Amino acid sequence: MTLQQLRYLVAIAEYGSINAAATNLFASQSNLSTAVRDLEKEFGITIFTRSNRGVTPTNEGTELLGYARQVLEQADMLENRYAKGQNAQLRLAVSTQHYAFSVEAFIKTAEDCSSQAEYDFILREAATGEIISDVATFRSEIGILYIDSFNQRVLGKAFDDANLEFHPLFAADAHVFVGENHPLAKKESIDPDDLEDWPRYSFEQGTENSFYFSEEPLAYLPHKRIIRISDRGTLTNLLTSFNGYTIATGVLSPEMLQGIASIPLNADAHMRVGYLIHRERKPSKLLLAYIDNLKQIIKSNPTVESYLGE
Repeated sequence: MTLQQLRYLVAIAEYGSINAAATNLFASQSNLSTAVRDLEKEFGITIFTRSNRGVTPTNEGTELLGYARQVLEQADMLENRYAKGQNAQLRLAVSTQHYAFSVEAFIKTAEDCSSQAEYDFILREAATGEIISDVATFRSEIGILYIDSFNQRVLGKAFDDANLEFHPLFAADAHVFVGENHPLAKKESIDPDDLEDWPRYSFEQGTENSFYFSEEPLAYLPHKRIIRISDRGTLTNLLTSFNGYTIATGVLSPEMLQGIASIPLNADAHMRVGYLIHRERKPSKLLLAYIDNLKQIIKSNPTVESYLGE
């Protein structure tokens, strides 16, 4: 076992395929494949399962990746402490539901590192199940999502099974987003029954397409028509040009301030938005800086209840 082999292993898990990892590491696929094969032989386990969509860590592989991450983090700390005249490369990988504040904090963190000679930052706007998997397999250092009274039992079990901790950032009551010309746009509040005849916009969840993994609260509400999307830009275009709706925190992102109304929903839907971290991961200074940027952005927003003591 060598540090290089472990670096290859972690990169494959982070990028989701040997090909992508090789491209980003400027290494050959054969070198990475050999590293995996040699480690599997050395430890007597299967580290990844392979499919046409890439590679996925096995249970034993996930455990090995946890140890590999710790070894590499300690090795990097050692190199950084005693390196002479060298600039260490900073790494940050974030998986998040479709929240503008998480992107804003990511940009702020990158700007703060503008003087750094080398860094490798990754931001994934992903489905709920993918976020949990990314953090569990160390593909991402942090995951950002919400829980409420409906999904917390199912998601809480998923967090525990993956050895993840949930840290709340803020709480918000559910709001309905509609275009400013929508027939419901002038209402002071909206009842769930008011929404039944309108198309609902929902972020697509892939194979984990259940009410509990939905990115929007009250996913179980009856809706005759639904439009599934995968990015915030498409959602904004739909809201401003088509009479549908979505349910969210009520916090409008900067690109949604014009042409979109946010209206309180008369329902028991109290959302807690927070971040996931693996229990075996010691947060780096860069990750802590990103979390601090998250908190500062949230603190400056008067429409939500911040967990400032967290």
